Amino acid sequence: MRERQGLDPTDIRILSAVQKHGQLSKTKLAELVNLSATPCWARLTRLRAAGYIRGYHADIALERVVDATRVVVTVSLTHHRKSDFDRFETYIRSIDEVINCVATGGGIDYIMTLVTPNLSAFQALMDDLLSEDLAVDRYMTYFATRLIKAEQPNLAKLVAQNRL
Repeated sequence: MRERQGLDPTDIRILSAVQKHGQLSKTKLAELVNLSATPCWARLTRLRAAGYIRGYHADIALERVVDATRVVVTVSLTHHRKSDFDRFETYIRSIDEVINCVATGGGIDYIMTLVTPNLSAFQALMDDLLSEDLAVDRYMTYFATRLIKAEQPNLAKLVAQNRL
């Protein structure tokens, strides 16, 4: 049975394996998804070309490398015009310290996670953000004390539940 996105269960197994393990050898990937190597690799190549895989990365234990300040910031804009959202989002995409930003519905417009070397660097970043013409009405900051969980969703489980 093919999914509405044009993906079948084998494609989902390939995407799940790559999501969990990153780049794998042709043999290892084929073993994990229970498919022979050549057709498995052809499917992976097709999935990459179709844009289902954005890239590969390592999950670095940041706390073992550097002492950093992690801050969750909620932002509400003054106006809710498309041009205001576009201007804010373009600016946010250009800031390396913003590691996650989602647009939300309801009382706030965005929830962002920022990582900076220290509190003063965070404040300088927020001062820069507020000095731009981004129509920020208000923001709230929440200083993270510990990172409990940061993972991608279980793709196979999500697809299976979506079928119900």
